[in-house]
Amino acid sequence: MCEKKASVKRIFDSIAYRYDLLNHLLSFGLDFYWRKKALKLTGMTADSVLLDVACGTGDFAIAAKKMGVENIFGADFSKNMLQLFFKKSDWITGRTVQMVAETMPFKKNSVTNVIVAFGVRNFYDIIEGFKSFHGVLTPGGKATILEFRLPSNKILKALYKFYFKKILPKVGGIISGDKEAYEYLPSSVEEFDEKVNLPGLLKAAGFKSVERHILTFGTVQIIIATK
Repeated sequence: MCEKKASVKRIFDSIAYRYDLLNHLLSFGLDFYWRKKALKLTGMTADSVLLDVACGTGDFAIAAKKMGVENIFGADFSKNMLQLFFKKSDWITGRTVQMVAETMPFKKNSVTNVIVAFGVRNFYDIIEGFKSFHGVLTPGGKATILEFRLPSNKILKALYKFYFKKILPKVGGIISGDKEAYEYLPSSVEEFDEKVNLPGLLKAAGFKSVERHILTFGTVQIIIATK
């Protein structure tokens, strides 16, 4: 197991039982809006076959279920996250897999949609993860990525960095009991935003078209790639 993979698994297993509370608290409840907006932009229907990668405790998949999607699968490397997903939603029983995105045990051309919220920066090999997405998607299928980004406005960027580096780690560390986890999460956002070109990697993985939508003063992005 590579170092990053082991570290990410430890972190998310550790914070699983406070994950939902902290997501809602630290995003000021905007995470509900972001997920709903991403699903609407993707245009899923009751006929969609959805795979939620890095599903965590299932909030993205649950939002899709509420919007009418019936055939949903969840995948995460953290066993503790998946167990909480079971407790929140009895319909997901038997439909989750403990796995990493880079090697997904799903048949090729078997799902119409892949979604991942705030999880791509935790992949140990992003291009391999995107190639896996491309492989399991049906022709014309879509991969939808919801992820943080740094605002382009200098003042907003400074405020954003202050919140992420000074406030979020302290609050997250106190509530979760894992200070390291909430130091890793904000630092990973900054490094990811500066070094990773998501649309470019998706095209390199074989996706024919990629669109990006920017939300909430430039702090969040939704990227939709079509096979």
